[in-house]
Amino acid sequence: MTAPPTERAPSGQVRDLVVVGASAGGVEALRQLCAHLPADLAAAVVVVLHIPASSRSALAAILDRAGPLPAAQAHEGDALTPGRILVAPPDRHVVVADGAVTLSRGPRENGHRPSVDVLFRSAARAAGPRVIGVVLSGTLDDGTAGLVAIRARGGVSVVQDPHEAPYAGMPLSALEGDSPDAVLPVAEIAQKLTSLVGTTAAQAAPPSALMEVEVAMAVPEDQALSAGDRPGVPSGFACPDCHGVLFEIDEGHLRRYRCRVGHAWSARSLAAQQGAAVETALWTALRALEEKAALADRMAATARVRGHDFSVTTFVEQAREARESALAVRDLIDRTAELVPDPSGSTPVSAVEEADALR
Repeated sequence: MTAPPTERAPSGQVRDLVVVGASAGGVEALRQLCAHLPADLAAAVVVVLHIPASSRSALAAILDRAGPLPAAQAHEGDALTPGRILVAPPDRHVVVADGAVTLSRGPRENGHRPSVDVLFRSAARAAGPRVIGVVLSGTLDDGTAGLVAIRARGGVSVVQDPHEAPYAGMPLSALEGDSPDAVLPVAEIAQKLTSLVGTTAAQAAPPSALMEVEVAMAVPEDQALSAGDRPGVPSGFACPDCHGVLFEIDEGHLRRYRCRVGHAWSARSLAAQQGAAVETALWTALRALEEKAALADRMAATARVRGHDFSVTTFVEQAREARESALAVRDLIDRTAELVPDPSGSTPVSAVEEADALR
């Protein structure tokens, strides 16, 4: 690909914000990336890694030790300071606004909080063409819509080579949905970022109405939640999180979904979550059937002691039918698992992966 111009421009007109998203396999990728960033990088770096909401993340400590740039977990109002890495805390979106970050417990996107898309989209709205977005290893497709937003505002997108990523889902989705400016191994991404930071950022069109609405929904306020209009058209699908109607949004090559209160889903993430919901429902049905069989056995035993032969026959038949149905449901659970996307794509990075990186 043709390298972007290297002409330097006055302060405020250059690329000076790097936003990075990763999920499964992302701890090591982030550590490699930070190890090769220069100490004098003239850009702020903000990182989102999918992590469990209830855990304490060691990622900031890992990245602080990995390379020359200081890294810290983000706090409300932290300034975007060149040469510093901010890391999203558990269960908080990181939203870029006015040269600083806001932390939010807004609606989840693709089942995640923090969400890569929320960070990328808010950075695109706030900093436009000054933003460089990076997608690293992970499953499913969080980050793809965010890269589309970055490029729509004149920013640059960089994606880890899917062939080297431990989990290629996020990089592959970014390739399909965004046509990124560069696709590189992690070891080369730092060099690419170094060459991009400080280069001329072309003027871009104002944020779209869709971008404005979606960024506002990530930081819930009375005005945003009470707005009558929602982006997209009713889809006929229900939100897996709140069961409200999902509105279908077509954006370039992407089709996305968002409910009235702001939960957002890509098509793949929605399918994965629906698959998980189907399996949960089937396990619930299996439990009910096995309980019904056990209760019928108990009632048959009681009727037998009392000499109620007709009742014994009825309860034995009920137990037999319940067990046959339970076997059919077990078989359906096995077959359903082969027909739906792997819901593990929405599983956050485990504490084990972070602990291994600290050693």
